[in-house]
Amino acid sequence: MQGKGLITIVAIVLGLICINELLPTWYASKIENEAKAIAGEDEAKYNKEIARLSKDTIHLGFTQLNYPEAKQKEMKLGLDLKGGINVLLEINQRDLVNDLTNYSTNPIVIEALDRADKVQKQSTKPYIEDFFTQFDLVNQEKKAGLKLASPEVFGTQKLSGQIKFNTTDDQVKSIIRNKIDASVGTAFEVIRTRIDKMGAVQPNVQRVPGTGRIAVEMPGIKDKDKVKKMLSTSAKLQFWEVQQAQETFSYFESLSKIVPAKADSLGVEKTTDFLKIINPSNVSNGVANVKLSDTAAVNKIINSEIAVKLRPANLKFTKFMWGYKPDAADPDNLVLYAIRGNINQKAPVDGAVETARINYDNLGRIVVDMQMDTEGTRDWKTLTEKNVGKPVAVTLDNIVYTAPNVNEPIPSGRSQISGSFTQEEAKDLTDVLSAGKLPASAKVVQADVVGPSLGQESISAGLWSFFIAFLIIVVYIIFYYGGAGVYAIIAMIFNLFYLFGIMDSINATLTLPGIAGIVLTMAIAVDTNVIIYERTKEELFAGKSIKQAYTDGFKHALSAIIDGHLTSLLTALVLFIFGTGPIKGFAVTTGIGLIMTFFTSVLLSRVMIFHRLNKGKGLSVWTSVTKNWFRNVWIDFIGKRKYAYIVSAILTVASLFSIFNYGFKTGVDFKGGRSYVVRFDKDVEATKAHESLAKLFVLNGESQAVDVKTFGNANQLKITTDYKIDDESIEADQDIEKKLFEGLKPFLSPNTTLADFKDAQGSELGIVSSSKVGPTVADDIQTGGTYAVLASLLGIFIYILFRFNKWQFSLGAVAALAHDAIIILGVFSFFKNIMPFNMEINQDFIAAILTVLGYSINDTVIVFDRIREYLREKKSLTLAGLFDDSISSTLGRTFNTSFTVLLVIMAIFFFGGDNLKGFMFALFLGIFFGTYSSVFIASAIAYDFLKTGKEEVPHERTTTEK
Repeated sequence: MQGKGLITIVAIVLGLICINELLPTWYASKIENEAKAIAGEDEAKYNKEIARLSKDTIHLGFTQLNYPEAKQKEMKLGLDLKGGINVLLEINQRDLVNDLTNYSTNPIVIEALDRADKVQKQSTKPYIEDFFTQFDLVNQEKKAGLKLASPEVFGTQKLSGQIKFNTTDDQVKSIIRNKIDASVGTAFEVIRTRIDKMGAVQPNVQRVPGTGRIAVEMPGIKDKDKVKKMLSTSAKLQFWEVQQAQETFSYFESLSKIVPAKADSLGVEKTTDFLKIINPSNVSNGVANVKLSDTAAVNKIINSEIAVKLRPANLKFTKFMWGYKPDAADPDNLVLYAIRGNINQKAPVDGAVETARINYDNLGRIVVDMQMDTEGTRDWKTLTEKNVGKPVAVTLDNIVYTAPNVNEPIPSGRSQISGSFTQEEAKDLTDVLSAGKLPASAKVVQADVVGPSLGQESISAGLWSFFIAFLIIVVYIIFYYGGAGVYAIIAMIFNLFYLFGIMDSINATLTLPGIAGIVLTMAIAVDTNVIIYERTKEELFAGKSIKQAYTDGFKHALSAIIDGHLTSLLTALVLFIFGTGPIKGFAVTTGIGLIMTFFTSVLLSRVMIFHRLNKGKGLSVWTSVTKNWFRNVWIDFIGKRKYAYIVSAILTVASLFSIFNYGFKTGVDFKGGRSYVVRFDKDVEATKAHESLAKLFVLNGESQAVDVKTFGNANQLKITTDYKIDDESIEADQDIEKKLFEGLKPFLSPNTTLADFKDAQGSELGIVSSSKVGPTVADDIQTGGTYAVLASLLGIFIYILFRFNKWQFSLGAVAALAHDAIIILGVFSFFKNIMPFNMEINQDFIAAILTVLGYSINDTVIVFDRIREYLREKKSLTLAGLFDDSISSTLGRTFNTSFTVLLVIMAIFFFGGDNLKGFMFALFLGIFFGTYSSVFIASAIAYDFLKTGKEEVPHERTTTEK
């Protein structure tokens, strides 16, 4: 065999690289298991043992390892396997535009920004592109002729070096795009620095190309509220003038008279006594002293459209902000401040700090000392000179940390924040400030949180499904192909070893869908060997020697294998481009697996088999039981195609009827909202939990959708709601978690606290995972999923056309794929409320559909490849006979591949965990109907369109060898 030396060398070198890459994972796991064996469940003792064992170094000749280095280099596990938090941050691009226009007050700019905000909710374009579009529209409507280079727009002093009075609009747009991109890059670096200060192990921080978004994954992190706050805070210290209680009292009096009459539209009780709950008397430098339980009601009232319209001239631009935390002397109340704003809402002092450190005041209380930058120092001096004897508020992300009176002007730029800090709170604040400011505020538009207990369960479920699937494949392949099956298993083991090693070397993250991808890679490997061995069997039945049969078997199988691998790689590429998070992981795993399958099952397997054959040893490709399976089978598929058309038409029409009449149950990643998996210490009825929660999820007098379903076991619920769907703040997250706790209290243990409920740790009860998707992200995911499916279908059509040179084959293949997709969608529509597992249309479902397309096209390509071969060799047959011969001769391969893949999918379905059930069910349907459509639909359609052309063979079918 030519090239066997090169293949052997590549296999050995690749193996050594993989060993070197996987050793840190093995060593880190070894140390952790030793520490756990000694410490048991005692976390303090475990950490002590890890510290002791970390001092050891193992020498292996070519490398040496110690625990800290091994831990940094070990294979990355996704948060669905390890627990942790995954957030998608969006930099507020309106803030960036405001900054670049120097907070322009031009009405055209402001209206364009307002319109862009509205358009963004349904747009997939970057914010700046929507702003340019709206600016041009408003400019035309007003017939203003305002240029982007105008001093009222982007021709500001800040950009004077790049934008002149004669710079064209197109040139300005290019400059601003670059500025926006640079600002997001700055935000990326700031966030990465903050994460480093948090001490996270193996964090993953990435910019999302073409957007103002940054994806952050932090496996193993437990304090999700702290993470969200640390990542989204702008670290932009602002200093404002403060308005006093006497300036707001008459306004509050007017509001108190309106509240009872407008209570429903405000979303508060009609009996609400506004003046009473704000308690405006005796508040030092604030305007109200509100009970913590009443702050939500006050927010609804003062931020309502009614309240804003009622404001007098002196409060027109006022910003109402809460204090950082309750004072130690008054722990149940929170102070509300009135901040003197202006038309562009730009703070008098808006500078970053150069240094920040923890200190103590004269009374021994913790404070944060800061030194401002040059610009901040200059503005701070001006502000303090203007407000001697008056209060000045120090704010961070619209929270007042302190509002002291100014005793004298401060020219040095030094200032101090006091706020009844704990040591940890002060450290978090100094970490954020010293890491640098974000160029604009950031908000969490998507978040996934998985508790460590659920992560460990996912690992166990994933490993179980992996080993069971592996065992199924080993038993079946050896049972069916005998000695040749052993070589297929050896090649598959090499395949898995290389796959893990390559993933580790490129720092790919292993996720639960990734494990599914690995298991399905094993199925692909089986498929590849089945194609080779079935062709080899045909050659043996034709009377060839064992060595010649294997030679021709590999040769004739190569074309079909290449076609199948390339179409599957095309699907994986589409998944990688359009997918996010775990779906990208699935695509990466599948892509690497496909490449390694070709190397191990085609090239390396061939080297091993011919090494044996060249020694004069035989190698069976069947067992006594399976030798004649499918050998003399011939079915008149083309003659019976009309029955298949009728069955498919009924299924397709029924599916379309269900889709258009009943719709789908969409996940939060498609419609936006928040989803929580909550675990209890006893079984809970979903209907009773829903009744309890529905009373609490009310906004502006209207009940919000709350969906409650049993998730996996009877003691676990999945709760999804669109309550406050447009509010992506951390405060909204906390409000919903509090409402969940209150609504589910009757079903929780009596001693469960809110903190225990939010972070299910030792007890493993409470919220074990959560997911949040903002409406704009949901639109992007939905659009991306649609594009992914369409791009995949188009790519497959073009590829089949290129490979088979006949559009009829492409049409048949794509029609079969569309047939499969419609039926799967129909099943998910009709059974969405019937099945005992998740039947949502979400990112995982899109991944399943695309995976199905890849596998279905494999079956189709095998049949088409045989048809193409017979078109050259069997010219004596009618076209119908030729098609029937082709399909019948590939039945063994079709059955074996589909049967083993279905067995693997069933193993994952039953043992792979609740999160994968819907995904696997879609795959099961896809493989089943994909096999059916490859045989009965794709070939039949290709035949019907071919027979009308010149390809019709005029002769009658003759008897052929089977």
